[in-house]
Amino acid sequence: MAKRNEKRFLVAQMSDFHCGDLRFDQKLITNCIDIINAEKPDLVVIAGDLTVDGYREQFEEAQGYIDLISCPRKMVIAGNHDCRNVGYIHFEELFGPRSSTACFTHSGICGKGLGGDVEVVAVDSNKPDINDGEVGRHNYALIQNGFSHDSSFKIFVLHHHLVHIPGTGRERNIVWDAGDVLQVLRDVPVDIVLSGHKHVPYVWPIARMYLVTSGTASTWRTRGSTPPSFNLIEINGEEITIHVVSAGDGTRMSYDYPRWWTHESFSQYER
Repeated sequence: MAKRNEKRFLVAQMSDFHCGDLRFDQKLITNCIDIINAEKPDLVVIAGDLTVDGYREQFEEAQGYIDLISCPRKMVIAGNHDCRNVGYIHFEELFGPRSSTACFTHSGICGKGLGGDVEVVAVDSNKPDINDGEVGRHNYALIQNGFSHDSSFKIFVLHHHLVHIPGTGRERNIVWDAGDVLQVLRDVPVDIVLSGHKHVPYVWPIARMYLVTSGTASTWRTRGSTPPSFNLIEINGEEITIHVVSAGDGTRMSYDYPRWWTHESFSQYER
């Protein structure tokens, strides 16, 4: 493990545990938890599909693993599998509301002449018993009101993806209102969007945002040769580094991206 930079802001992004699935691998998820606890992230986001069928015992198993993550800030949302068999009732009883917000301060994300406020808004994009998703107009005000104008870093979380993800086969599960949601997020504006669902890690830079998907953290429900993985997202000054970490052996691929506001060449995107 590299020496920790105390000034960085670090997010661990996990998704698609699929507890109860025949291809679930306990060793994978315990490896992920060990790595995350060693990295000491400032925020852990678990972007849905904790279970495979939405049954209570599967949620309880997932909760047991999540409790082993030592980070004090965790944001957990439901996925389409969690809403099968009216599983969202168990989710709400064990994890709380399916949409939530958080705000805290961290010096590692100061910029734009602002302080170090981090704001996170997570919404439920699921529709019971189907794989398709929709954020819904009823959530647009929640998104707009959940982000203030003077925060330094804004994170939006949902389970489904807003744009197509390469290497995932036929694309059918993009949220039904993706265009409207992207417009709302652009107007806020949001810095990064975190999602899961397709089991393939990918980054789309779009409209001054980074759309970041994570792979399955703990199953072999993989696409092609894409291994199980999770993401570590490091914000440090003018740069965002996204580490895709193998759940099997901890090896990582790292990708650097500029924070949009630091580059004059991106001023053309300001509205």
